[in-house]
Amino acid sequence: MQKIHGYDQPLFFPDFRDCPRIARLLSFGLFLPAVSRFSLLVNIILIPVFVKEIKIIEVKSEIGAGTRGASLGVEAMKIASLDLKSDLFKKYDSIEVENVNELLFDGAEHAYAKFIDGVLVMEERVCLEVYEQLFDDFFPLIMAGDHSTAYGTIAGIKKAYPKKRLGVIWIDAHADLHTPFTTPSGNMHGMPLAMAFGIDNLEGKVNDPRGETLDYWEQIKNVGIPGPKINPEDLVYIAVRDLEKPENYLINKFNINFIEVEDVKKKGAVEMAQRALNMLDHCDLIYVSFDVDSIDSRFSTGTGTPVPNGLTVEESKTLNGELCKDPRVCAYEIVEVNPTLDTENRMAESAFEILEAAAKSIESRPVLAE
Repeated sequence: MQKIHGYDQPLFFPDFRDCPRIARLLSFGLFLPAVSRFSLLVNIILIPVFVKEIKIIEVKSEIGAGTRGASLGVEAMKIASLDLKSDLFKKYDSIEVENVNELLFDGAEHAYAKFIDGVLVMEERVCLEVYEQLFDDFFPLIMAGDHSTAYGTIAGIKKAYPKKRLGVIWIDAHADLHTPFTTPSGNMHGMPLAMAFGIDNLEGKVNDPRGETLDYWEQIKNVGIPGPKINPEDLVYIAVRDLEKPENYLINKFNINFIEVEDVKKKGAVEMAQRALNMLDHCDLIYVSFDVDSIDSRFSTGTGTPVPNGLTVEESKTLNGELCKDPRVCAYEIVEVNPTLDTENRMAESAFEILEAAAKSIESRPVLAE
């Protein structure tokens, strides 16, 4: 969208190919008299409306995690919203993506990509749901269990906007760049960005996956649209601090953008949010993915893989809120709240506060009028 300056309130001219409802209106307008067509166009473009409606997508899946309980995180955040007297879940409609957590009772068949058959199903389902909400001009606000399904979100964005360059801001203690060839655990919540890059990282190979594991892995890399969904130069890491050697290799090989916790503490969350956005100034769209283990382990006990020396809750609220002010941000996700590991629902309350800060920024953004 092109910003038009010189007004008290910013206006935007869209690329109509990326606004399905507007495109349908304009198609209808072809059958109207010239004066009516002009009126329709003026009403679409020039009437300022400043809230793009949020649609909450609930993904209660945990088959990609190594610790049980992340599927309960969505409901824990809802309970937190009641305790905090928020109207977020009253204000916006939500839709739940059906999960396949029942596979957990069968045991994992693929040592180097546990439950990969189910993960493939979830990536496809999340991809389709995100795509459909974007097609209908909603803003997807995703609340998910484990982080593996974030790849489905990325695939859904690319399915909706295949010609747009997508940037990703990944706020997490972990790089999530493993593949079946490099994983030390086999847990697929450590692989979503490798899926998005469409890579195997054979240079860092330590495992020898075979047969159906590789077949499923190839299918996963082609969910939504064939091939890679993002470029390594279009990724920004924030707060990543727990890395394995194969991931370090890829970060150095691709020179992936990196903002450390210490940067946030020294220069402030507002400045670091702007730096992250500037790193992606060449991207048309941005997806922000927030894993609660990016928060320091003193405050994030209610998650499966807590790591010390992380962000504070206040830093996280400010960071996510600032990032979501950018009109290029087209989807936001929060993941990995596990109330079975928590005390008095504290992690879910902190996570909900962060989610609400992001939602308020999204609500207040100027967008195209319809």
